[in-house]
Amino acid sequence: MIVINILKYGLFLVFSKTIILLFVFSSFANADNQIKILMLGDSLTQGYGLTEKNGLVPALQRWLSINNVEVLLINGGVSGNTTLGGAEQLDWLLSPDINGVVVALGGNDLLRGFDPEFTKNNLEKIFRNLKSNGITSTLVGTISPLNYGPQFKREFDEIYPTLAKKYNLYYIDSFFSPLIDKKTRKISVNLLQADGIHPNEEGIETIVNYIGPVIKNFSQSLSQ
Repeated sequence: MIVINILKYGLFLVFSKTIILLFVFSSFANADNQIKILMLGDSLTQGYGLTEKNGLVPALQRWLSINNVEVLLINGGVSGNTTLGGAEQLDWLLSPDINGVVVALGGNDLLRGFDPEFTKNNLEKIFRNLKSNGITSTLVGTISPLNYGPQFKREFDEIYPTLAKKYNLYYIDSFFSPLIDKKTRKISVNLLQADGIHPNEEGIETIVNYIGPVIKNFSQSLSQ
C-alpha cells in the first residue's frame, strides 16, 4: 500500500518544485500500471494533527484496498490552502500519469470570509484546467455556517452542486456531513480534535466510510 504525500511540509514546497517532481516520478516507477488519483485539498486532506498513517488519505487508501480497489492515492493536501492556492498549484501537481483528481477546497475561503464569487471562479479555473487535460474529477463540497448571513450562505452553498452538474463531476456534499449528530444537528465534538475544527482518528474513519463508496465508483470509472 502506497500513499504519497507530496506536500507534507506545506506551502514552502512551491519553491522546491523540481525536487518534488523528481520524488513523485521516482515513486511512480514501480506503479506504472496503477490508477493514480491526486487528492487536492487543505489541512483535512493533509492529515493535520494526526499521525501520517491515520490521516484522511492513508485511511481512505486502506478502505479502498479492503474493498478491492487498486488505486494509488497521492496526498496533495496543504494546510491553509484556499481555492486560489489549489488553482495555482494544479499545473505542477498534474504529472502526466495522473488519472483523476479529487478536489476538496473551500473551507479556508470560508474561514477568511472570501466572497463566494471568488471561490466559485477559482474552482471554475481548476475544473476547466482538468477538463482541458482530459482528467475526470470528483468535487467535495463545503457547507457555509450562518456566520456571514443567509444570503452569503445561500450563494456559497450553491457553488458546489452547480459546478458538479456543470462539469459532470462525481460529487460528495461535504466531508463533515457524516460527523453531524442527528439529534443536535451539529458536528459531534467527540469526532473532532481539541481545536474543534479538524477530525480526530474516529472522525476520519467516519468520513472515510461515508466517502469511500463514491471514491470507489470514481476509481473504477477511471479504469474503464
